Amino acid sequence: MFLGTHTPRLDDKGRLILPAKFRDELAGGVVITKGQERCLYVFPTPEFQRIADQLREQPMTHKAARAYSRVFFASAHDEIPDKQGRVTIPSHLREYAGLSRELVVIGASSRVEIWDKQSWETYLAESEDDFADIEEGVLPGGL
Repeated sequence: MFLGTHTPRLDDKGRLILPAKFRDELAGGVVITKGQERCLYVFPTPEFQRIADQLREQPMTHKAARAYSRVFFASAHDEIPDKQGRVTIPSHLREYAGLSRELVVIGASSRVEIWDKQSWETYLAESEDDFADIEEGVLPGGL
């Protein structure tokens, strides 16, 4: 399970050093793709495969599933981190997420998310007030 918030930097070649506590689980390979709210999702390869299997089970006649699958798979980039735990984020994904040099990398349970630092701060400022209100909708009965 991926947990926590980290603040690495993007280097001049578009590479990110993965947080040390995530490296073992991601060492076998990652898939980076577009996420919601203009962040990037980073999945360990087996987790990406599980999601791909779920999407494949959707009928071809389901318009929303087709549309989601197209963007999800067309933007995906698979890679094995190097010995220093670095992965290259392709330019089309950097542009989608508006990544500058300053990043925030968060653990989000079964995935990692990469955010531009300013975008993450804006997202938190806009969503933290609603955090308590949405608990019951997400976790029926609360904690």
